[in-house]
Amino acid sequence: MEAILVSACLRGVPCRFDGRHKASGAAEEAVAGRHVVSFCPEVAGGLATPRRPAELVGGDGHAVLDGTARVVEDTGRDVTEQFVAGARRALAAARHAGCAEALLMPRSPSCGRGTVYDGSFAGELVPGDGVTAALLERHGITVRAAPGV
Repeated sequence: MEAILVSACLRGVPCRFDGRHKASGAAEEAVAGRHVVSFCPEVAGGLATPRRPAELVGGDGHAVLDGTARVVEDTGRDVTEQFVAGARRALAAARHAGCAEALLMPRSPSCGRGTVYDGSFAGELVPGDGVTAALLERHGITVRAAPGV
């Protein structure tokens, strides 16, 4: 059975920054018939639930991996190290399960694909990928944003 890495919050795990989940019927349909590996990179990186909201500052997840951008909480606390550690653990989980694809939470500084919050904490989106999405892509895993979320 084909394996797919999926953001745990999309599967009903309350691991988002606000302690909620974003379970989605459309996301469940997208993974039907596959072995699902649920994973929350932020929790895996050592962040608590609930936690302060965080956004990418200075670029997207690719820039974070290159060391030219950071992930910061709305208080200014730098949580880049936790986001990168969680992304590395997500990659390890995907490799271990043989995942060629990932379905991730849209807009997230960790999982976002295609657009992410701009770092102003005003709800504005900019083109780019989250840290986990960027790392998975760099290692040949196809990343899609979950539909309908």
